[in-house]
Amino acid sequence: MTFTDLGLIAPLLKAITEQGYTTPTPVQAQAIPFILQGRDMLAGAQTGTGKTAGFTLPLLQLLSKNKPASPKRKVRALILTPTRELAAQVGESVRLYGKHLPFKSTVVFGGVGINPQIKALANGIDILVATPGRLMDLIGQKALDLSGVEFFVLDEADRMLDMGFIRDIRRVIELLPKKRQNLLFSATYSDEIKTLASSLLNNPAEVEVARRNTSSELVKQSVVLVDDTRKSTLLGKIIQERGYKQVLVFTRTKHRANKLSDYLQKIEISAAAIHGNKSQSARTKALADFKNGAVRVLVATDIAARGIDIDALPHVINFELPNIAEDYVHRIGRTGRAGCSGEALSLVCVDEAEYLRGIEKLINKKLEREIIEGYEPDPSIKAKPILQGRGGNQNGGGNRRTNNAKKSTGEAKPSGRTGQKSNPQHREGKKPAHHA
Repeated sequence: MTFTDLGLIAPLLKAITEQGYTTPTPVQAQAIPFILQGRDMLAGAQTGTGKTAGFTLPLLQLLSKNKPASPKRKVRALILTPTRELAAQVGESVRLYGKHLPFKSTVVFGGVGINPQIKALANGIDILVATPGRLMDLIGQKALDLSGVEFFVLDEADRMLDMGFIRDIRRVIELLPKKRQNLLFSATYSDEIKTLASSLLNNPAEVEVARRNTSSELVKQSVVLVDDTRKSTLLGKIIQERGYKQVLVFTRTKHRANKLSDYLQKIEISAAAIHGNKSQSARTKALADFKNGAVRVLVATDIAARGIDIDALPHVINFELPNIAEDYVHRIGRTGRAGCSGEALSLVCVDEAEYLRGIEKLINKKLEREIIEGYEPDPSIKAKPILQGRGGNQNGGGNRRTNNAKKSTGEAKPSGRTGQKSNPQHREGKKPAHHA
């Protein structure tokens, strides 16, 4: 199958060709025809499967065929994403695929000045990509009119629910026209996602290109057992001896991300940290340096797990396992993308045994264990609870709980109060310094 077979119009086919693509991914091949038919959609797929183009391409085509109800340019398509990085990524896809169509789009998120965003909206746009917090700020300042929205997309809906944005999402839905097309994309399904889908979607088409909550078969996954106090030195040894040139490393806390980045630089491995306490300019620079090879290691918290899109990223290392099993799937989904193979390595200490069991249960796979000579775990060390924040043990992890408990990523919950300017610490996953 080709993109031409999907019935896409010439301007889109030209843009696709310019990006070097010829064959749609499975989620694109299944989703695009349903969306072009005007159907609501619930789509589940692993990260890296081409979901963004799966909704961007048909959305652009439908916008080009449907004349706006008003001659005044209003927002006709609203795409909601959980993080700044993902919003920027989706906005770039809209720009690239829509370059030969007469639409204006913009991206709005927190961490940067709101006035330029207000000005862009005042000038009129067709497609708006936004994070929930900044969207609510703009609505509160009466800078945004959603009465013309024809298409509403929730991208990475499960992550938005994890980050506590459900109230903001429901407030936005209340402001949208009743007649619209709704698309909900999610890497994992949960009871909360099913509930949201049932209230949002009208007789939706369902697309699922991989078994729910599974990790990619293109990613080689393994575990290295090691004491927590020796993880940093072992990480440096692995990167240097195995010759890793580009590796994304995940920690549970911002404090440890900074500390690990500093350590790697001290042993002459170029590294940068990216997390919610970093300014947007610092996050953008760190990601750009990592993509262009100026930085060898990017150390990230889970806020970056879905907002980093790097072609052929070869290695992901979990310096610490996430306390939510589903986040493991999102983390390792940064590699093994678009048909490329990848490697995901997890450094696991005795304290994380419960997390590892939860991950293996979720993905229905026993991960290969490895012990590196000279870094054998001390069998006399007993497991301790992983405490929250800097005041806890060396892991500095999130709340210790079972994977079936109510999800909590440590993200500060947005207030959801329309009409009040939010505290930037409480938006887009930017949390107080002592949280993960």
